[in-house]
Amino acid sequence: MDISELHAIADRERSRRKPIRIHCCTASGCQAIGSTELHRQLVQAVQASGRDDEVEVVSVGCMGFCGGGPLVVVEPNGPRFEHVRPEQASEVVAALDGAPCTVQRSDPHHPFFSHQLPVVLRNGGRIDPERIEEYIAADGYQTLYRVLHDMTPAEVIEQLTRSGLRGRGGAGYPTGLKWGTVAKSRGEQKYVVCNGDEGDPGAFMDRSVLESDPHLVLEGMCIAGYAVGANQGYLYVRGEYPQAISRLRTAINQARRLGILGSQIFDTTFDFKIDIRIGAGAFVCGEETALIASIEGKRGQPRPRPPYPAESGLWGCPTLINNVETLANIVPILRGGADWYASIGTERSKGTKVFALTGKVRHTGLIEVPMGMTLREIVEDMGGGTPDGSPVKAVQTGGPSGGCIPASLFDTPVDYESLAAAGSIMGSGGMVVMDSSTNMVELARFYMEFCMDESCGKCIPCRVGTVQLHRLLSRIHQGIASPADLDLLTQLCSLVRDTSLCGLGQSAPNPVLSTLRYFRDEYEALIQRHD
Repeated sequence: MDISELHAIADRERSRRKPIRIHCCTASGCQAIGSTELHRQLVQAVQASGRDDEVEVVSVGCMGFCGGGPLVVVEPNGPRFEHVRPEQASEVVAALDGAPCTVQRSDPHHPFFSHQLPVVLRNGGRIDPERIEEYIAADGYQTLYRVLHDMTPAEVIEQLTRSGLRGRGGAGYPTGLKWGTVAKSRGEQKYVVCNGDEGDPGAFMDRSVLESDPHLVLEGMCIAGYAVGANQGYLYVRGEYPQAISRLRTAINQARRLGILGSQIFDTTFDFKIDIRIGAGAFVCGEETALIASIEGKRGQPRPRPPYPAESGLWGCPTLINNVETLANIVPILRGGADWYASIGTERSKGTKVFALTGKVRHTGLIEVPMGMTLREIVEDMGGGTPDGSPVKAVQTGGPSGGCIPASLFDTPVDYESLAAAGSIMGSGGMVVMDSSTNMVELARFYMEFCMDESCGKCIPCRVGTVQLHRLLSRIHQGIASPADLDLLTQLCSLVRDTSLCGLGQSAPNPVLSTLRYFRDEYEALIQRHD
């Protein structure tokens, strides 16, 4: 296949489209509340109206505003309907002719929409994720073609380095530096691994990207393989994401049929294959060495580093591991240029970040914003504050590995360094909002119970320490703890953080330490009440 064939596919797809497209979200969130039946009813309503020669109903991925689902958007420039019930499908179709419509509409100028900058989510809710032709019509795979024909691997890595992209899986390691390390590592066989083992409570960023735009991730993986010298990729996705797995399988098969995956891609000497590996839902497998063990068919447990996977990873070979969002940024960066991407965000945290905004907040959903936007803008402006209008108490970023930031610090910019200074982390992008009804001791106990249950048990500090921390938090919450227990809690947090083998144990105390830092009075009140 050459570039003219790609353009021909795109042209055929654009000419095939009907003037009016009714986009119906069929991502997991909307599916759970009836969008599959809604899609069927919309198709029937269009047929009944006699307008199926000019109107088509398209199954699309996540539109972002999950709290308003099921969602329907009319393109081009049509209204955005929310909370659409299947029995309202005929109303939506009739509204195309200006008929009165009682279905609730979203305000496109609301900060939830107007403050976003879609880069990774550019195609989300706009294309049918199960048709490669729609992705190609959105300029898909043209960047891969240009990279293979016009750029050297070193030039690709140089662009990523200049862009300032940092790993979106949580650690924030410079992506260009990681790619460069794998490229320089010696080995006849190298691998690219996409980490889709998203396990944080309240997080659904990677799931939505995989469900909504799978080819974007595949194209990013191909470019990564070319840049580092790998010919085999693995997508590691947790089994709780059946729709993401299904759509990835469809996308891989479509790309293979067109010759975009496999041997001599785009008539070059570059070969690259991608296979899916399904995880059993172990949170620890989000850690890269545990993930590698799982792919190899072993128990998912971390190992000491060094050697790092970039030098000795999958089956002892140099391995590049990036998470879904990191790989989804590759095509936009190479398409728009390193300087364009570096102009977004802050000096040390470039680009945009996708967040799952959930909890006690009026507008829940998936958002993508420039790095450096404040927590206040995200939680109060975009999220609309709490549903009942009561004050927001805190926000948890980074999931079980992150920390709770109080409302008094909501002017903190959302970037790697600022969140770390506040006692939290960026993490993969979970953002859980809490109101005054949230008991911070109970919250810390919840996250510790999660880490305790998910510990692989390999190292004693994590295996035993998380259990003891949970017991102490339970004693405090039950009102039977002493002041000495509070001191012991702090000491044990430091011990677990400083001596655990991997990131799970090292970060497990973060919710406890951050709530002790900002909400110590809630701990002391429970102790003093029962002295």
